Amino acid sequence: QVQLVESGGGLVQAGGSLRLSCAASGRILGIGAMGWYRQAPGKQRELVATVTSGGRTNYADSVKGRFTISRDNAKNTMYLQMNSLKPEDTAVYYCNANIIGIAYWGQGTQVTVSS
Repeated sequence: QVQLVESGGGLVQAGGSLRLSCAASGRILGIGAMGWYRQAPGKQRELVATVTSGGRTNYADSVKGRFTISRDNAKNTMYLQMNSLKPEDTAVYYCNANIIGIAYWGQGTQVTVSS
């Protein structure tokens, strides 16, 4: 059984920063690509950023230059450093991990940015 647990969400003013973490636990033989997604009320879930096991990253245009994704393979943990937050970044943020061809999701963490 594999579990992904996100943490680090909260309420922050526009221009502020938050750091999200996603820790994987359970029977993990190897984690492939990992990513952060978000879903705002009334909207579809969208990609925020991804990182391969080798550290190659990809970002949505809306967060480029403000967000940084990283991972610590030894700890089976992924991070999302979010700077210069905007009200439109408000959403539930979900982590995703590909483990031996199966996509796992965390339960989500709420990020709210006030103007």
